[in-house]
Amino acid sequence: MSETGVSNDVYNLVSILYHDLQGAENYGRYAEDAKRSGDEELVQFFEEMEQQDRQLSQRILGLLRSRIGG
Repeated sequence: MSETGVSNDVYNLVSILYHDLQGAENYGRYAEDAKRSGDEELVQFFEEMEQQDRQLSQRILGLLRSRIGG
């Protein structure tokens, strides 16, 4: 049990989810920057990274639900 009163596993998943969603948000901004500069290769890369983070977020949510009964 962590000092927060939740299990270490739940705490770790919440932490990873937060950082993953933050990363997805950042990749979206980076893609917009690349669009403005006309770099389609970077647009595609950042959009792929954003999509991967969003998919990972859904997996993390499933893991959390099974551990907290939601």
